Amino acid sequence: MSRIDAFRERRFGLFIHWGLYALAARHEWVKQRERLTDEHYQRYFDHFDPDLYDPEAWAEAAERAGMRYTVLTAKHHDGFCLWDSGLTDYSAGRTPYGKDLVGPFVAAFRRRGLGVGFYYSLLDWHHPDFPIDGLHPAYVEGGDLPDRDVTKYGDYLHGQVEELLTRYSPDTLWFDFSYSDRIRQGKRVHGGKGKAEWRSAELVDKIRALRPDILLNDRLELPGDFTTPEAYQPTGPIGAVWEACQTLNGSWGYYRDNHTWKSPEMLIKMLVDSVSKDGNLLLNVGPNGRGEFEPRALETLREIGEWMRPHGRSIYGAGASTFQAPADCRYTQRGDRLYVHVFSWPFRHLHLPGLAGKVRYAQLLNDGSEIRTWAPDPAYDNGHVHSIAIPEGTLTLELPVEPPKVAVPVIELFL
Repeated sequence: MSRIDAFRERRFGLFIHWGLYALAARHEWVKQRERLTDEHYQRYFDHFDPDLYDPEAWAEAAERAGMRYTVLTAKHHDGFCLWDSGLTDYSAGRTPYGKDLVGPFVAAFRRRGLGVGFYYSLLDWHHPDFPIDGLHPAYVEGGDLPDRDVTKYGDYLHGQVEELLTRYSPDTLWFDFSYSDRIRQGKRVHGGKGKAEWRSAELVDKIRALRPDILLNDRLELPGDFTTPEAYQPTGPIGAVWEACQTLNGSWGYYRDNHTWKSPEMLIKMLVDSVSKDGNLLLNVGPNGRGEFEPRALETLREIGEWMRPHGRSIYGAGASTFQAPADCRYTQRGDRLYVHVFSWPFRHLHLPGLAGKVRYAQLLNDGSEIRTWAPDPAYDNGHVHSIAIPEGTLTLELPVEPPKVAVPVIELFL
């Protein structure tokens, strides 16, 4: 199986945003949002000591949730590196914790057969050669900006990517982000950066030479192996390999006082929706400053896992179907099995257009119990209510009045 086929087979992954901002506990963009100086932000570096960090516990939580791969923020926009980089002192090895965080993470997830990828920020608000722009915490509109050499920063960026590839051999690299033409608050971002500043073509050539089969996302301002809609769901299949990334509560990094949590049912529906449109879902957790997933995140993952255990075969290796699902339902298909995900349980009957004569058997996926089916017979029902109300070619499922006690019921149809 090719790497891209394996990526699509897995369908469900864990995104992890973790860094110094976990100590501030108020969003991963806190340095930019609050215009914190380097001196102020240094307090988080000086106190970063995640003594409860246990990557085995993280991997176990991901596996139990039904996730098949992970992407870790090796470096976010603040420039802090979770690995002990040889190119900067601004890394985990120089904090009070004093150790590489990435190596144990990779080992723990790979022991469970989970794919491993790294997020790497193209921005760096700490590096002295990264030119200050309209997204930088130190930017003041109309103010004097120091002269900085983006070429030197580009060399640093390329060197760090090479470190990650040669030390850890990731399956994917998830870059974030290019903004050469970004519009913010009605104006173009001052000093925006993209493929020219990152030297993206050169970087991709280097990556492919070091690891030919690695998958790259689409944020280098060049086409990637997959696209990455963020915090929204596409309206349908988009003709490319894609992966929606979503949060548990609107923040990627740990945010202690954010209580706008999505329900497990909503997140399961996002996963189903993604697969029904031939995409993946990368669901984010932001560990806290001690290195743990907070209890509500763990409970959400547990509930998703409870659903995934009996329903996983409607997700893994499945994709969009050519059949049109009825209202309040999503179809996924894997070979000759069509899965009806029922978002809103109807009373007694569910009508499936175009499936009459095409289904050998139907069952509830959670317990394998038979669902009886029938289709209108124009010769028999002519003039009767069935033929009037139900179009020819429709397959009708006779459902129990009470839905199964699962977040999203699924009916498995054998075509």
